[in-house]
Amino acid sequence: MNKVTTLLNGLRIITNDVKAYKSVAIGIWSGVGGRYEQGALKGAAHFLEHIVFKGSHKYSCEEIKMKIEGIGGTLNAFTAEEQTCFYAKIPSKFLSSTFDVLSDIAFFPNIAQKDVTKERTVICEEIKMYQDVPQYHVIEMLDRLLWPDHPLGQGIAGSQKTVKGMTAKDLKGFHKVYYSPSNSIIAACGNINHDQLVTMVKRKLGHLERYDIPAFQRANNQQDKARVAVEKRPIEQMHVAMGVLAYDQSHKDRSALTLLNVILGGNMSSRLFEEVREKRGLAYSISSSLKLLNDTGTLLIRAGVDNTNLVSAIKLIMKVLNQIKRTGVTDNEFSRAKDYLLGQLMLGLEDTMDQMLWIGEGLIAKNEVRRLEDLIKAYKKVKKEDIKRIAKEIFNKNQFNLAVVGPISEEQQRELNKIFI
Repeated sequence: MNKVTTLLNGLRIITNDVKAYKSVAIGIWSGVGGRYEQGALKGAAHFLEHIVFKGSHKYSCEEIKMKIEGIGGTLNAFTAEEQTCFYAKIPSKFLSSTFDVLSDIAFFPNIAQKDVTKERTVICEEIKMYQDVPQYHVIEMLDRLLWPDHPLGQGIAGSQKTVKGMTAKDLKGFHKVYYSPSNSIIAACGNINHDQLVTMVKRKLGHLERYDIPAFQRANNQQDKARVAVEKRPIEQMHVAMGVLAYDQSHKDRSALTLLNVILGGNMSSRLFEEVREKRGLAYSISSSLKLLNDTGTLLIRAGVDNTNLVSAIKLIMKVLNQIKRTGVTDNEFSRAKDYLLGQLMLGLEDTMDQMLWIGEGLIAKNEVRRLEDLIKAYKKVKKEDIKRIAKEIFNKNQFNLAVVGPISEEQQRELNKIFI
């Protein structure tokens, strides 16, 4: 059973106490990410995620790692578009010391200029890595098509120019603006006592003053013509990313959209996998996924295609999408998609880390206390006809976006333009 407590300064604590576990997964979440940044500060949230591990007011860089890894635990962090999370998984008896470390790096980082100078080189190499790997770079190209001239269309890590230009003063200012207790939560799952954790949080963070943070730039979800971007590279495979603007994370049809995604490319029995890979052999890898945010979202199809099969594969993908628009899905596909979704969710929630991430994201993103029974009810309400209806809504020819990286020829590019433009 999930329990939630909100302190007077707005800091929220959510836990799921499962006595059968020997471990605890704990995360400190802040509601800030890549889309909150503009101009010279693009990449600040990600830079900050790196730099806090270099030392806090109480702990050195070496102590931070040893305090967690020295007890057999794991320590990590991630930055997304709308959240940043610092998290650990440890034997339950070490919860107090682990929370002290995590909260210190999240709320009281040193952010020394010498560390910023060293770490910017690491981040620049990370940016180069993503640019060099075509299956990652093609997704960044697609984001620029989906959200042009917007922070969502720029990489979370920023650019080498912005990273090289950021100073310790910039990062301290960014931290001060966004790491408000009212914009943060503590999430934990495992062998844990909720009241004891609340006491720890009050003692360590209860004195922090709450304040409001600036809002992010709203996304423009209007698109009146298809967009295509290609980048020619002398590699052995075409990397394709196709996306359409879809629903936000609170949309009434988000459950139906999730089922459509599974039916399209969520597993090896999906339509795209069967049609494009199994029956025609046009791609080694093909799948679909969703990105659902506060005010926008996208359904994404990605594939690795033989260089000579690019146009044929794209045409077949479009044929599959159009078939769902015209005829919907079968009873068997629909029931299998529901069973798959619920099965994956239940299996995932058997792990303390996955469950902490699930309940933490729900609270920080939507102020929602997630419960498995509520999700089951939501999926059971979806009708087969809903899949066809939303396919008609989002698979509009003028709203497709296509990014390709590979040795594309001028003839292939002309053929793609005929399909979309």
